[in-house]
Amino acid sequence: MEDGEFRRLAAFRSLLREFQAFSEQAAQRHGLTSLQYQSLLAIKACEGEVRVTVTALAQALLVKHNSAVGLVDRIEQLGLVARRPDETDRRSVVVELTARGKRIVAKLAAQHRAELRRIAPQLGRHADAFAKAVDMGGAATEAA
Repeated sequence: MEDGEFRRLAAFRSLLREFQAFSEQAAQRHGLTSLQYQSLLAIKACEGEVRVTVTALAQALLVKHNSAVGLVDRIEQLGLVARRPDETDRRSVVVELTARGKRIVAKLAAQHRAELRRIAPQLGRHADAFAKAVDMGGAATEAA
């Protein structure tokens, strides 16, 4: 790799860290952790399409099942989700957003969308440069 590629990777990672910090602060303002927000978002994203079980949530969040159980316990205590037995598989528990959970995830998602729109030009430049490097067999480009 050339020096320009290292600089681009460092800048890209910095941008990702900035977005993560933004996300953590936005969630914190609503009394949530970043992972709790990600959980609400994952549940909302599947709403109406599939039943979100604790197992499916663990897979979506890349956490262990027992970690997802504890996470669901905490967001349930906050009144953001409710559990119910799965009607087709009594061994599974379905997790659904409450009205309060829907309001909070909508507010946070709107804030995240605005932040992503703000940084999208930078992300796009990095993505274009990385794609060009792949197209050229790994050669670095300094265009962006």
